[in-house]
Amino acid sequence: MSEPQEQTPMQRMMGDFAPTFVELTDEVLFGKVWARTDALSPRDRSLVTITSLVTAGNIEQLNAHIPMGLANGLTEDEIKEAITHVAFYAGWPPAVSALTLAQKLFSKEA
Repeated sequence: MSEPQEQTPMQRMMGDFAPTFVELTDEVLFGKVWARTDALSPRDRSLVTITSLVTAGNIEQLNAHIPMGLANGLTEDEIKEAITHVAFYAGWPPAVSALTLAQKLFSKEA
């Protein structure tokens, strides 16, 4: 009898509610796009993703992507600087929200 496979973050989040979405996230987004290292490293992908989420105002998604960025080699200072930089392009309110969330996440890491 085989060991039960650990669920992916999306499987834990969605369960059986949206299985096609979970499958696309796991197999295409993280299984293919994030796995590509020929042009961008995981660290670079995390930096691009974090700043894109701030720019789009999708601050809640940073709960997953800031820790992932740290795991992929970004430093807290690099994340703070990237958010500060995009504030001038994305707007001050999303940057404030992102930095507030980052501060909470970083305090949990300590």
